[in-house]
Amino acid sequence: MQPRSERPAGRTQSPEHGSPGPAPEAPPPPPPPQPPAPEAERARPRQARPTAPMEGTMQLLSREGHAVSHNSKRHYHDAFVAMSRMRQRGLLCDIVLHVAAKEIRAHKVVLASCSPYFHAMFTNEMSESRQTHVTLHDIDPQALDQLVQFAYTAEIVVGEGNVQVWRPQPHDPCCHGASASAYPMPLASSVVWPLLQSSHLFLCPCSPGPLSHLASQTLLPAASLLQLNGVRDACCKFLLSQLDPSNCLGIRGFADTHSCGDLLKAAHRYVLQHFVDVAKTEEFMLLPLKQVLELVSSDSLNVPSEEDVYRAVLSWVKHDVDARRQHVPRLMKCVRLPLLSRDFLLGHVDAESLVRHHPDCKDLLIEALKFHLLPEQRGVLGTSRTRPRRCEGAGPVLFAVGGGSLFAIHGDCEAYDTRTDRWHVVASMSTRRARVGVAAVGNRLYAVGGYDGTSDLATVESYDPVTNTWQPEVSMGTRRSCLGVAALHGLLYAAGGYDGASCLNSAERYDPLTGTWTSIAAMSTRRRYVRVAMLDGNLYAVGGYDSSSHLATVEKYEPQEHTRPGGHGWMAVRRRGQRRQFQPQLHREVQPEDQQVGGRVLHVHAA
Repeated sequence: MQPRSERPAGRTQSPEHGSPGPAPEAPPPPPPPQPPAPEAERARPRQARPTAPMEGTMQLLSREGHAVSHNSKRHYHDAFVAMSRMRQRGLLCDIVLHVAAKEIRAHKVVLASCSPYFHAMFTNEMSESRQTHVTLHDIDPQALDQLVQFAYTAEIVVGEGNVQVWRPQPHDPCCHGASASAYPMPLASSVVWPLLQSSHLFLCPCSPGPLSHLASQTLLPAASLLQLNGVRDACCKFLLSQLDPSNCLGIRGFADTHSCGDLLKAAHRYVLQHFVDVAKTEEFMLLPLKQVLELVSSDSLNVPSEEDVYRAVLSWVKHDVDARRQHVPRLMKCVRLPLLSRDFLLGHVDAESLVRHHPDCKDLLIEALKFHLLPEQRGVLGTSRTRPRRCEGAGPVLFAVGGGSLFAIHGDCEAYDTRTDRWHVVASMSTRRARVGVAAVGNRLYAVGGYDGTSDLATVESYDPVTNTWQPEVSMGTRRSCLGVAALHGLLYAAGGYDGASCLNSAERYDPLTGTWTSIAAMSTRRRYVRVAMLDGNLYAVGGYDSSSHLATVEKYEPQEHTRPGGHGWMAVRRRGQRRQFQPQLHREVQPEDQQVGGRVLHVHAA
């Protein structure tokens, strides 16, 4: 017999069916009364309960809290990731791009939102807007595939030779084990801006060396065609980092072809700055005549000597002498023969058969020799061929040379760069010099005479800003300190000063091309602490001290007048209104071709 089951606790007999039912539960006891909260406690705002972190942001739209605005920062990213996956699976693709033998599937809306080229193709009344298959010409298949992928992922690899067969992540090692460098390159276009604002273009740092050929650079033309300016700029940035004497001319031409203005300017500046090395490359030998003329006629060509320009021109002509022989006269007009030394003119230029057989070239050679043989006439003979070149990229620089105090004399030198607003130390002179005269001729800075703490000096040295070195020059015929120095028509003039015994009125002139000092007419007054300046082709000696009094008189020197019969050289001009003690400072507007060192000197001053 089965045992009778016990009735569950808390169950009662149902009044209708006699079955057990739930027992009524006793109500919970009421909570004990709480004392009233103080006023400060009632005024304290109720703290919100902690909630789980939510993606995105929410904004309350009404005070009652019935509406909120939700902003998801990952929506664009997630949407494009999903579309990229659908493209890989061929889902909902509505366009197939045919290029060569390659087919590339995509979504029109994605391509049109990223590329103005595709936007015009698919939204205007063009036949392609109604087609599902479009054939493209004059574009590399691999480059197009990578640019379409970029439209979905906002990532692309730019490397030498368009090596884009792998796609690294920001911290993945590249082919040589180094980390790829990520550069944010947002594209300012249509609805994909929020996604691309955080996108990256990965520039491959694994290039084994500078680019030597640009035929394989297919990504930049494709990006230019599709008007993907961010990718185009990344390609230009990569090519800019690869500039080298062996490829800069090719990159310059490549940038010109594809209208990359910034890259074109940078490559052209590089060519001018490294012309000596560029002129030895095969690319230079293959340049057309027009581009060679443009380079060798530039005032901004950076060359240690005009001999480098002459040799570059001859090398270009001899590379195809039969076809280029006829261009020698035009090329030689761009070479600044007067700036060559007289020995080089007679020993090399005059001996070159390509030059001697052209009457126009012989006239240029005679002009250059006259410039050397008639230094007083250089103001008349001066042309664009007698103007020193200015180094590309260099700005005005102020030099402070030598100087001292009652306790020490030094040969230190400093340069002030007006572009950076900074002083920096340059090479020191080989001799300590105070009361020294300083001027710039051509591409060099000259320190003339001075006082070394023991005796007055006749020695001269010059500074080359390219090599940052001083080298000795031919000494003056007279010891001079407290002298006046100025440059005129490529000649260096030294006037007045003190020789250790008396004040001087003598003057002399130095020709850097021949390395010789020549005495010129003496001033009518002895002048110590005199200042000399050039203006309108004449020299002016201003003020000074004659051993008994300070001077207010001024004398003018006309180089051409000195060579005429009966000419006196120095002439008195209108007296100054006030006497100046010791060292009056002269100021005038300095033209770039008047006083410069490699195009870099604005003004020079000797302490």
